[in-house]
Amino acid sequence: MTTRHDGALWRRLRQRPGAAVAAAGLALLALLALAAPLLSALEGQDPTTYHDDLIDSARGGVPLGPYGGISADHWLGVEPGTGRDLFARLLYGARISLMVALGATVVQVLIGVTVGLAAALGGRFADTVLSRLTDVLVALPMLVCGVALTAVVPADFPRPLLLVALIGLLNWGGTSRIVRAHTLTLTTLDHVAAARLGGSGPWRVARRELLPALAAPVLTYAALLVPTNIVIEASLSFLGIGVKPPTSSWGQMLSTATTWFRADPLYVLLPAACLFVTVLALTALGDAVRAALDPRERSRLRVGAPTGRRARPERSATV
Repeated sequence: MTTRHDGALWRRLRQRPGAAVAAAGLALLALLALAAPLLSALEGQDPTTYHDDLIDSARGGVPLGPYGGISADHWLGVEPGTGRDLFARLLYGARISLMVALGATVVQVLIGVTVGLAAALGGRFADTVLSRLTDVLVALPMLVCGVALTAVVPADFPRPLLLVALIGLLNWGGTSRIVRAHTLTLTTLDHVAAARLGGSGPWRVARRELLPALAAPVLTYAALLVPTNIVIEASLSFLGIGVKPPTSSWGQMLSTATTWFRADPLYVLLPAACLFVTVLALTALGDAVRAALDPRERSRLRVGAPTGRRARPERSATV
């Protein structure tokens, strides 16, 4: 059953050129991030080595040469002030940004689905308590919590793991609300009522009857969470709460690039362009997944209507 549904979803996604382009771009980005050590070695550089001979100390650390120091040895130039290779730092930064976004999304989905199911199936008291807890978490300011965590967490604690915990543990409220609302609707259906009358407990009903039906909305929401989490990670790193040098991330690069915008605009544009393209591709793919899982969209595809617009009624041959 799962294989058949996955195959149908894949066929519907392939009918959308925008989804195919977005998926291809994301696959290329993931491949570049995974191959960061190999590509950096091919260039002959690494993301942490300083090259003081490639910057102009008399001008405050501006890279020597045109376009930020682009050369045969440094394909995208060097970082102002340090001379570190930008190509290598962008590749390794993609690793951090994608890892934090995907890890936080997994945490959000797991907690949100569990809490949403417990609120919908646990009775009035459990629903009230868990719903109020969700409201409190949604209202918590992430910046304040991030500053508080960085003050109490040891300095040697891995920052990517801290970002995953911070984003995932504070942002599952939306997933919980969606799961709770859909679960309350699904519990009114006949097959769920029949399972309950047959003696199945709440969690058995959830596992066998509810979770398969919740897969579509949860998958759709998760696909849209990933670009949001990338932006959150970049924002936290930009504000100094994220990863610290020499570890590279796109947000951390942008935070240090703001003072070099006039002297070396390419240093700002490169991580900003990577962030923009990645978020755009993830958003487009998430929207395509949402449309492919929409029952109304599936019915249009079955009857052969054009995707994304209403089918025009055929003209009658009678005058």
